[in-house]
Parts: sequence; C-alpha cells; structure tokens
Amino acid sequence: MMSNLFSIFDPTTNLFNLSINWLSTILGIMFLPYSFWLIPNRHHIFWNFILNKLHNEFKILLKNNYFNGSTMIFISLFSFVLFNNFLGLFPYIFTSTSHLTLTLAISLPLWLSFILYGWINNYQHMFIHMIPQGTPSILMPFMVLIETISNIIRPGTLAVRLTANMIAGHLLMTLLSSTGPNLSYIFIMMLILIQILLLILESAVAVIQSYVITILSTLYSSEVN
Repeated sequence: MMSNLFSIFDPTTNLFNLSINWLSTILGIMFLPYSFWLIPNRHHIFWNFILNKLHNEFKILLKNNYFNGSTMIFISLFSFVLFNNFLGLFPYIFTSTSHLTLTLAISLPLWLSFILYGWINNYQHMFIHMIPQGTPSILMPFMVLIETISNIIRPGTLAVRLTANMIAGHLLMTLLSSTGPNLSYIFIMMLILIQILLLILESAVAVIQSYVITILSTLYSSEVN
C-alpha cells in the first residue's frame, strides 16, 4: 500500500541493505548482444540507422568543436537515457531517470566540463558571449548578470526537465489505474483504452526527452568555442 502518491518513485527494494532498484540503469546491456550477431538483424539495422542520423546531426551542431569521435559521448548519452526512459514503462522496473540523483549526475559533469574548457581555453569568447552584440552600455551589467544566471541554472533545467516529464506521465497513469476497482465493466474498458493511449504517449515522451537532453547538451558544448 502506498503511503503517498510519490512513493511509487521510491527505490525501496533492497537486498542486504543495497538498493536493488538502481540496477535497472544497466538493463540496457541486455540489448547489446544483438549487435554482435553474425548476420545483422532488423534491430541492429534500425539502431545503426538512428545512430548515423544522430551522428550527422551532432556533427553539424558541434561546428568547430567537432573532431573524430566527439559525437560518441552524446550518442552514448542519448542511448543511456532512452533505455532508462523506455524500460521504466514496463511493470516492476524502476524508472531511474525520474530521480534528480541520476539526472543531475548526468547533466552537471557535462555542463561543468564545457564551462571549464571554455573559460580555460577560450575566455575571450566566453566574455563576449556574456554581452550580445548591440547591447546599450547602461544595460551591459544587467545582461552579464542575466547571462551568468542562465549559464549557472543550465544543469538544473536539464535535470528537472527530464525528471518532471518522467514523473508526470507515471503519476497520471497511477492516478487513473487506482480508480479501476471502483468502476463498472464499461468504464473499466474505457479506462484500459485510455491507459493504452497514455502508454503510447509516454513511449513518445521517453524518446523525445532523451533527444531533447542530448540536443541541448550538444548546443551548450558548441557555445564554448
């Protein structure tokens, strides 16, 4: 029995005082053996098609920062977040991306590495980026303050965006399913149909959010040079 609505996101399953729920973050490894088959299957061909499209798009976004292999970190980020978002839709699988513990652990090191690289290697560009071209002199201090705050909150916005979108859909499905025992058969059939539509929507959200966090990380990295 749930003590409150948000308890469905609590990683309470444990063994020997270890939180077993967080092991769901490595369930994506189950899909790797498909890539090593002698004859490529449809899964392998489809996944390679997606990765090639992402590589070409990230290559364009990175601009001057692109070098051989630089897109791999963003492709790996996309794959990791996508697997965790999608697997969290299955019953009894813990959605690790619905916790700020994981999403901040992803976004904060990326943002910090971009900022440090930019200020150490190209500080003049970073200073110029603080003040948009054509800004009146009287507004320059305010623009520097606004740009500084917007840069500082970037990892938080990335983490909260992913977490909030994962929590919202799961909560809505949980709220609707909790009303099932009190409904008649006709309304239960309608409820099942609505839940199926919500599950399709959540599947789309899982893909879109993994794409969004990867694209934004790529854009942030392209701004440091």
